[in-house]
Amino acid sequence: MDRRRMTAIGVVLAAAGLTAAVTLPTFAGERAAPPAGDRAGAVAEDAPEVVAALRRDLSLTREQAVRRLARERWAAGTVGKLRAELGAGYGGSWLGDDGATLTVAVTDAAGAERVRAAGAVPRQVARGVAELDAIKRRLDAAGATASPDVAGWYVDVADNAVVVLARPGAESSGRRFAAAGGGSGDAVRVAPSTEAPRLLFDVRGGDAYFINNAGRCSVGFSVVGGFVTAGHCGRPGDRTTGANRVAQGTFRASSFPGDDWAVVEVNGDWTPQGVVNDFNGGTVPVNGATEAPVGASVCRSGSTTGTRCGVIQAKNATVNYPEGTVTGLTRTNVCAEPGDSGGAWLSGDQAQGVTSGGSGDCTRGGVTFFQPVTEILQRNNLTLVTAAGQAPPADPPAGGGATAPPAASTPPAASTPPAGDAAECTGQVSRSGRIAAGRVQVQPDGRFFRTSGGGLRACVSAPDGVLAEVELQRFTGSSFRTVARADTSAGPARLTADVPAGAYRYRVVGLAGAGAYTLAFSAG
Repeated sequence: MDRRRMTAIGVVLAAAGLTAAVTLPTFAGERAAPPAGDRAGAVAEDAPEVVAALRRDLSLTREQAVRRLARERWAAGTVGKLRAELGAGYGGSWLGDDGATLTVAVTDAAGAERVRAAGAVPRQVARGVAELDAIKRRLDAAGATASPDVAGWYVDVADNAVVVLARPGAESSGRRFAAAGGGSGDAVRVAPSTEAPRLLFDVRGGDAYFINNAGRCSVGFSVVGGFVTAGHCGRPGDRTTGANRVAQGTFRASSFPGDDWAVVEVNGDWTPQGVVNDFNGGTVPVNGATEAPVGASVCRSGSTTGTRCGVIQAKNATVNYPEGTVTGLTRTNVCAEPGDSGGAWLSGDQAQGVTSGGSGDCTRGGVTFFQPVTEILQRNNLTLVTAAGQAPPADPPAGGGATAPPAASTPPAASTPPAGDAAECTGQVSRSGRIAAGRVQVQPDGRFFRTSGGGLRACVSAPDGVLAEVELQRFTGSSFRTVARADTSAGPARLTADVPAGAYRYRVVGLAGAGAYTLAFSAG
């Protein structure tokens, strides 16, 4: 979408302290502002779901929500018409907190008269929105020079300026960035902000993922650093993308035939969660991995047929697939279809396994087999992520011949600190937060930093009972790859690495327990 067009025709809604930029459709004509008592047209056009959401999130009555939507439709048409009439003299527009007053900024008195005639309130400003957009484009072009202390920048039409957001106490970084981008004077304002924007995607059992942008399977269960799924879905080195087609991770281990399991390691944009998608608008918590007996009810979740339930019929079943024989599976009378492979099986809130294959479909019914999850966890030394953020003990496997991921897939270990190092962590930059098993935090502040190369150091301290890991990751052109790591198993985690020039970030990974941590590090 053209961001310049969004700035030009967007209407800013400010309610309950929350400001949201809204892109509005093009209108062939415009309607006059609806009379205060006229609701008939608005009611017919407003989706009940939209009205309900406004009532919930803006604390409005139904009447207030309907009136606001009607006023916003009028404002959209009016703004489109005025923008065309005012040309370079148009300075942007916004609705007041109550959604009723439309203000239109103009650069001359003649424009102000046009605004009044249209039923809006004029405000005379020094710069048109085209000039503000040009300033922001220059900052966009200089974006690579922004330090991790700069969270972002945007056009604020009500302030008639471009705002650069910087971490409190680091406003000087924002000013240096603005100067590097050619922004000067009162056209650019640096504002303190604790915002730390980052992409956030959850790993949930049952969700779809794609292998090498081709085949589709389903997520089994979240584990620390990734998820488990079916082995026939991919081989080590295969790349995965999520259901949203965003780069997700890499197959690190896989066993098929013989067994049918695989482990996918996800990148820092994805957070493993201890839940399973119920395909009914919600999730089901995963609180352990206690094995259910034959005859127990069991439900599975998959991206093709959603959630289906039945009972466990037998254990330690061998299935002779055309691609090879798989042993140690659990047999059920639950149906499944292609694409459900790898998906999660639950008995109550206890993880049972990942979908392997079966016979039949969900129209006629069928038989489906799953690979027990306890074997996958045990053979790969994995920690199941649960809804409570704790790692339940895994039952020992019944047997099998799978192997752990090859050592070559493990990034180099960090150097061991010399004896006598202080227990406290100090460094050029310091950040603190809270971490729990299965959770990941990217530092600094969900972003990255650039270095011209040389030695980098980092240290993480956490209280007793909390096991955490710090990873140094380098951007390789399409994703971040771990180049060094250390954990707190023997006290503060310390890593050092001699690195080439590039973009880097630190990841703090929760391995066990939950609590606060402090990360001190060098950033170039």
